Amino acid sequence: MVSISVVDGEGDLTDAFAVRQTVFVDEQGVDEAIEYDDNDGDATHVVAYDDGEAIGTARLRATEEATGKVERVSVLAAYREQGIGQLLMDAIEEQAREAGFERLKLHAQTRAAGFYETVGYERYGEAFEEAGIPHVAMEKEL
Repeated sequence: MVSISVVDGEGDLTDAFAVRQTVFVDEQGVDEAIEYDDNDGDATHVVAYDDGEAIGTARLRATEEATGKVERVSVLAAYREQGIGQLLMDAIEEQAREAGFERLKLHAQTRAAGFYETVGYERYGEAFEEAGIPHVAMEKEL
C-alpha cells in the first residue's frame, strides 16, 4: 500500500534524494551539482512509499508572497502511470494550503505538462530549457 510522508528541509532527506538520483541524475542525465541545491533545506518535501520503499518525491518552497513553487516531482519508472504523481501533488497542495499559499507555480518538463494539466495547472509563457531539458512554466490557483 502506498503512503505519503512529509519531511521538512531539516529532516532526513535520504529517501527523497535517492528517488531524485535515480530519476533525474541516472535516467535523465541532470548534473548532480544542480539537482541538489540550497533550496532543499528551505523546502517541504513529500515522499511516496510502497511497503517502506521510497518510490516518489516532490518538494515545495516559498518563492513570493502567497505563492509556492513545486519542484523535483519524480516517480521511479516501475511506479509511473499508477497514480503516484497524483498522490504527490495532492500532498504538496495540502502542504501549500496549510502554509497559506494561494497559488502554486512549477516548471514542467514538456513531456510531463499534460499530467500537470490534468491536476489543474495551466501553461503560461514560452517553452524554455532547464538542466538541458525542455520545460514550460505552469501555475494553479488554490
